[in-house]
Amino acid sequence: MARRALILLEGASNVRLYIQAAQRLDLHAVTLSANPAQYDYLAVENIETIHVDTNNLDALIRECSRMRATYDIAGITSAQESVYAAVGKLCRYFDLPGPNPAAIELCCDKSVQRQLLAEAGVPVPAYRVAASATDVEGAVAEIGLPVIVKPAVGIGSKGVRLCRNIDELAVHTNYLLGGNNVWRSSPRMLVEEFAQGPQYMVETMGNEVVGIGTADFGPLPHFASREWTYPASLTDDEQGRIANVSLSCLRALDLGWGPTNIELRWTERGPVVIEVNPRLAGAPTSQLVQLAYGVDLVTEHIKLVIGDEWNVRKKQSQTAIARFLLPDCDGTLDWIDGDSRAAAISGVAEVKFYVEPKTPIVTEGDARVTIGHVIAASPSLARTEAILQRAVDSIDWSITPFPTLCA
Repeated sequence: MARRALILLEGASNVRLYIQAAQRLDLHAVTLSANPAQYDYLAVENIETIHVDTNNLDALIRECSRMRATYDIAGITSAQESVYAAVGKLCRYFDLPGPNPAAIELCCDKSVQRQLLAEAGVPVPAYRVAASATDVEGAVAEIGLPVIVKPAVGIGSKGVRLCRNIDELAVHTNYLLGGNNVWRSSPRMLVEEFAQGPQYMVETMGNEVVGIGTADFGPLPHFASREWTYPASLTDDEQGRIANVSLSCLRALDLGWGPTNIELRWTERGPVVIEVNPRLAGAPTSQLVQLAYGVDLVTEHIKLVIGDEWNVRKKQSQTAIARFLLPDCDGTLDWIDGDSRAAAISGVAEVKFYVEPKTPIVTEGDARVTIGHVIAASPSLARTEAILQRAVDSIDWSITPFPTLCA
């Protein structure tokens, strides 16, 4: 009898959780990647890997068809947004459960996503689409400063910046239009009003809201994540309004299958949607949701993918917080330590460093600047905050600044 296999396209920050969950479900995980060498854990954990162009649907179909001679392919999925539409197309070709590829492709273009949400009456910031510096100037004349300027396609807050004056606007526009950047589409940009208020993250599975968390960021004008907390402290009315807006997003974008991550801000007019990510949120969101609610989003997603019964009913109630370690300047990381001390503190769930010593650190203001994270959980917010602070205080590092760049 052929072994049941779960095919994973490419890797992402939480793909190891998918591999571990697949193994617990007695599934053989196979990773298809255009560049397997970029994922060092595949070799370390002896994960079967196949080199294939994941941007070529025909090549993927051929490879999956070849694999069917060896394995019973139970499901196909990915933790990476850039190939998630291809996942949907493969699932349809092989008659497997999967996301709607057309909906994924539309949603991944933030300008199209904005238009669909606005047409459905979902509250979004005022915005304009721009393809040139002249377009940006015209958009700002209509919206007014300050504005957020970002690529129409992208993840991880890459290229996202608050522009508070004309000089900042010109510099960032030139950066986005410059030849040093390789975007996944033409250099179209979104220019949108700065929706001010606390930011929330909503995790859904199918048409169910699983959890709502808060997001805190480092200093403006960039949006580097500093801390995530689940669950958010909300009144019943606030929670209901956020849930209703989130479900409206799913209907407007035809995303009522699988996991979705929705980011919004609570403004003077209530919840305003910043963006909808048509896939499971990146790490460590899944760990936080599991610690806070007892719901394993990764495992439940795989169950959905392979056609098994899934369940996101909450099983516990804790407060889980992730604190991201942000460098204070550009330079070379000399050393970082304290992870074992922090991990030994009761209530600390995970300590993870992303970079090795001697690594250049360039604070471009997005997710790429993060050195690592610490996760803590306990029955109360105050206790979790205290545990987390003690753990973070146990960690130290040294960065030798590049000339003249360190504050």
